[in-house]
Amino acid sequence: MHKKVDILLIALSSPIQIGIYEDKQLIDSISSSKKSSDVLATTFNDIFNIYDVKRFFYANGPGSFMAIKVAYIFLKSMSILKKIPLFATDAFYFNQNRPIKAIGKLCFVKINSEIKTQKLETVPESNFVLPNVLDYNEFSTISTPLYSIGAVG
Repeated sequence: MHKKVDILLIALSSPIQIGIYEDKQLIDSISSSKKSSDVLATTFNDIFNIYDVKRFFYANGPGSFMAIKVAYIFLKSMSILKKIPLFATDAFYFNQNRPIKAIGKLCFVKINSEIKTQKLETVPESNFVLPNVLDYNEFSTISTPLYSIGAVG
């Protein structure tokens, strides 16, 4: 009998991080510097061979739009095919609400639950961390990527 787990995917930048959670506790993690499109299918195949996946969670932005699209399409497809619910939250949950680089000196910032762009003189590193405990209250069943964030350019 396989352990029943939740899977969390952070594919906003390199490295891609996958957390495996049992009873909300992080029990294993996988990290890859490869492109999402090159690693997700084989990695998730390995996960399905070892675990019984109950729920998918992922960071739906902001970050690399292409990486977010690939992650969403992959997880949404797996969600439909395997009848596994998909939940999402913004990237600020994974970086202690620090600014996230957009382009040049523009960064995404979250102020009073609203995500917008702001020019910063010093652009911080975007380090995303898998939480040790998964807080379901931080996630929504509205899992579409955050494409409606203000244009950058």
